[in-house]
Amino acid sequence: IAALQGVQMTQTGTNTPPVVDLWAQYRLACERAEANARVLGNGKLGSGDYPLLGGGDVNLYSLFVERAQTLAAKDGLVALLTPSGIAADKGAAEFFSSLSSTGRLGALFDFENRKVFFPDVHASFKFCALLFGGLSRTFKQTRCAFYLHQLGELDDPSRTLALTSDDFQRVNPNTGAAPIFRTQRDADITLGLYAAHPVLVRHGLESKSTGKQPDVKVWPVKYVTMFHMTNDSHFFSKADELKDNGFKPTALNRWVDAKGAEAVPLYEGKMVQMYDHRAADVVVNAENLHRAAQQETIMASEKSNLARYPTPQYWVNEASLPVNFGVGYCLAFKDVTAPTNVRTMIAAMVPHAGYGNTLPMLLPDSKDAAENYPKFASLLLANFCAMAFDYVARQKVQAQHLNWFVVEQLPVIAPARFNDPLPAAFAQAMRAS
Repeated sequence: IAALQGVQMTQTGTNTPPVVDLWAQYRLACERAEANARVLGNGKLGSGDYPLLGGGDVNLYSLFVERAQTLAAKDGLVALLTPSGIAADKGAAEFFSSLSSTGRLGALFDFENRKVFFPDVHASFKFCALLFGGLSRTFKQTRCAFYLHQLGELDDPSRTLALTSDDFQRVNPNTGAAPIFRTQRDADITLGLYAAHPVLVRHGLESKSTGKQPDVKVWPVKYVTMFHMTNDSHFFSKADELKDNGFKPTALNRWVDAKGAEAVPLYEGKMVQMYDHRAADVVVNAENLHRAAQQETIMASEKSNLARYPTPQYWVNEASLPVNFGVGYCLAFKDVTAPTNVRTMIAAMVPHAGYGNTLPMLLPDSKDAAENYPKFASLLLANFCAMAFDYVARQKVQAQHLNWFVVEQLPVIAPARFNDPLPAAFAQAMRAS
């Protein structure tokens, strides 16, 4: 901030633009943010008019949605066109759950813009037609349709489906967000999986009489990110920088100096594929201003050399690692993904190293869990890599990130079920193959 004080941009010449005072602009932006907090916030200084959608980094459309709910008669109806985030974003979870879990949600029709509806808006932008009732108006079922590209698709029985409030709570018990089903068949299969298996983490309910109940975890793991690729970049060193500082390469893709300090590779999501922590090198193309660091696949013939490790973009001092593994390897998954990729969930066991935020880890959540981690982490990895698991995951992901609030609400096989005998028909087919 101090660096901005008094900074001015000027230009000489006949067409001299007006002086831009960056410090004045910054102060004005701060005042505006503080004024918004006073109007929208729910604390002592806030108006309290937007208790569900007025917190955090507010998107203006959400305030209109909550105001519409406040103004609606108890037996009235509200119908709005809004960005699809109202039904899927974590910040809108409390509001949307108040509709979906109480039967007040009448319809949710989700569209991809594709330049058809709003030519000046990006083609991939998603919006929805949202219909809900006042505080005393409910519906037995919610009419839903997703990934619509034209209004006529609403007349196709295979594209529209009916969900109950129990369906919303079953598929997303923590957030109550809308499940994204393309067809009724997708809904039937997914709801069947949720009926047969628990979610990875179910948040404990909270009430005035009992308080906050503990979370229920099927597997004893905790979600951890180690280094943020932007905020923690001061920890990172390139190979030539390590060399200049007296480090020398050593075994296991590490560097050491004369004093015994050790630098370990910094893994990123792009370096990993399913069951494979040696999938790709990171190659930097300085001419690519938008994405300079790209992955380059390591060929199978190279992997026959056990000493062939993926080349990272950076290394980090082992003393800087903020997480004590307690184990040699851990389970990690790729954060950057998409529901249109071949795989949406990509997970692998990864070695002791540094990890960027695009490769979050699931570590044991207690000392007892750490002792059994090598065994149960491999079982959970197999669960993550199953086709059925990926089938459900790709129906939950709407953007380019596999967020933790999505992963923890996915159905998993409980540890004890791994000891159950295989169904007779499946076992016979396996023997025949």
